[in-house]
Amino acid sequence: MSGIGIIGFGRFGQLTARYLARDFPVAVHTRSDKDQAIRACGGRPVSFETACTQPVVILCMPISAMRETLGQAAPLLRSDALVVDVCSVKVYPVQWMRELLPSSVSILPTHPMFGPDSAADSLKDRKIVLCPERITDDRYEQIKSWLERQGLIVIRATAEEHDEKIAVSLSLTHFIGRSLSAFGATDLDIDTEGYKRLMHILGVVSHDTWQLFEDMHTYNPYARQKRQAFIDAMTGIHERLDQ
Repeated sequence: MSGIGIIGFGRFGQLTARYLARDFPVAVHTRSDKDQAIRACGGRPVSFETACTQPVVILCMPISAMRETLGQAAPLLRSDALVVDVCSVKVYPVQWMRELLPSSVSILPTHPMFGPDSAADSLKDRKIVLCPERITDDRYEQIKSWLERQGLIVIRATAEEHDEKIAVSLSLTHFIGRSLSAFGATDLDIDTEGYKRLMHILGVVSHDTWQLFEDMHTYNPYARQKRQAFIDAMTGIHERLDQ
């Protein structure tokens, strides 16, 4: 990989810029005034147009903003560009990138299975899912090798495989965490190890925005089905206790 453009500079965009800037020139565009923070991460603040003309363009934004951004970026991209996204769902981003990006542009959907808190100090043994969509084997292997050198565990999957599994491992986990929060669960002096684990789930989701939570359910075609199956199971157990 050579020059990298990052569009979006939220918490994950900042983490991405910080790690990539160690090995590559990184140009970052964000709509808010974060020039100082961008430079502190090792990047340089640039316009949207400049970020889109880099050889590699990484979209670090909520999925709800992705389709519009792709439409704006498409005419600005280099013909041989590689576009990467980091959304927590994959089926819809793949469809949009196929539809909106020029056929000469390579596409590599990804889902880093870590965040600004869990990977604050190291990427070692963190997981990242790659869903190669339109990319040569050589380029894919080059990227995979670089990620593995950072200590990451690379998992290859289709967008459909990813979304069906993540509907349980991420979307359902966050649903449970948000439900605990709405219930009013708090730390107790008389607790159990199991309850502490539930509180850990609540703590994990409390750092994420409602928009991220809503997007991971709205834009995952498997999320509602898995969520309803879980609710049905809980209801069934509840009714057995009332018999």
